[in-house]
Amino acid sequence: MWINTATELSGSARRIFMAQVVELIGWGGQRFAESVLGWDRKTIRKEQKEIQSGSPYIDGRRRSGRKKAEAHFPQLLDDIDAVVGHTGQTDPTFKSTRVYIPITAKEVRRRLIDDKGYRSREIIGERSLRTKLNELGYRLKRIKKCLPLKRIEETDAIFDEVHRINQEADEQAGVLRISLDTKAAVKVGRFSRNGQSRTPQAALDHDFDPDTTLTPFGILLPQQAKSYLWFTESKVTADFMVDCIEQMWGKIENRERIHTLVINADNGPENSGRRTQWLKRLIEFSDCHGIHIQLAYYPPYHSKYNPVERLWGILENHWRGELLETVKKTLGLARSMTYKGIRPVVRKVTRTYESGVTLSKQAMLDVEQRLERKSGLEPWFISIQPMADLG
Repeated sequence: MWINTATELSGSARRIFMAQVVELIGWGGQRFAESVLGWDRKTIRKEQKEIQSGSPYIDGRRRSGRKKAEAHFPQLLDDIDAVVGHTGQTDPTFKSTRVYIPITAKEVRRRLIDDKGYRSREIIGERSLRTKLNELGYRLKRIKKCLPLKRIEETDAIFDEVHRINQEADEQAGVLRISLDTKAAVKVGRFSRNGQSRTPQAALDHDFDPDTTLTPFGILLPQQAKSYLWFTESKVTADFMVDCIEQMWGKIENRERIHTLVINADNGPENSGRRTQWLKRLIEFSDCHGIHIQLAYYPPYHSKYNPVERLWGILENHWRGELLETVKKTLGLARSMTYKGIRPVVRKVTRTYESGVTLSKQAMLDVEQRLERKSGLEPWFISIQPMADLG
C-alpha cells in the first residue's frame, strides 16, 4: 500500500507522504524505506528539512540556470514603469488593453542609466528590455507614411539626378552632403498630440490659444548621422536658414578640407530654386568660405525621401504622448532623442526674422548670373561657384 500510494503522488506531496511513513516506523525507518520500499533516502531527508524549516527546499535544479533580471535588480520593473509609464498610450481604437510608448528599448536603457543610476555593464540589454516591456504590457507603435499625392513629368529625371549627385558626394573626398527641412510649427502648452489625449495626464484641445509656437528647422549629415536642430518663435525665412548653415559650418570638423557642399532640400517657398534672397545668401556663403555649393532638390510631393524627414519621424515618435507644456521641456525632449545613436545639437533662436525680403531687379539679375542651372531641370539643380574660382 505504501509503495502504490507513493507511486500515485508526485513532487512535494510524495515527499511528505514518504517522510510521514518513516516517522511512523520510527527508529531505522530510513533504512527500512530504502531497502524494503525502494525509496531514496536523500528524498526523505529533503522533506524532513522542509518540515523543520517550514519552507520548501530549493533543490539543485531550481538553483541552476540563469536568474531573471529582477533577482539581481529587485526595483528594475518599477524603475522601467516609472520611466515609460507617463508616456504610455492606450490603443486609440480601444479594442485592446495594450499600451504603446513612443520611445525605444534603447532609449529606455539610456534613461535607466542616466536617471536611475544603473551601470551600463550591469543593466540588461535592449532585447531583454523589450521582453520586460512586453511583460509590463507596453508596446511600441510605428507610423506609416502616406503615398505621394501627385507626380510631375520630371519626377523620374529629378530622382535620377538626385541619386547621382548624392552618390558622387558620398564617395568623393572633400564633399559634404547635408539635408535640411522645416517641420510644422509645434504648439507649446498642455495640448495633446493629434488632438487626442491617451496619457494619464489631462490635456487640452488645439482649439485653445497656445502659450507660444515653436518652428523646428533641422540639418542632417546623412553620412555622419549628425544632426542639428533649431527652434524659433519667429518665421523660418531664407536668412534664418543660411544663418543656421553658418552655425553648423562652425561646428564641422576639418572643414578646411571641404571644397564642395551638397544641399538636399524639398524646394519649399523660402529655400526654392527661385527664391532670390535664399540664393543671394548662399552666394555670399560660398564666397566667404571659398566652397562650391550644389543644390539638389527632391521632386514635388516627394519630400518624404529627403533624409532629414527620417529625423523628424524619430523626433515625432520620441515626444509623442508627452505634453509639450513649456519651451524648456520641448527643447529637452529634442535633446534626449537619438538618431543612429547620436544626439542632435539643439538651439533656440531668439532673433526675429523679417519675412518677404526681396531684391531689386538688378540685384536679381546679378544673382542669376552667378548660378549654373541644369538644362531641363533648372529649378531643381543649381550650382554656385565661389568668386575666387571664377577669377
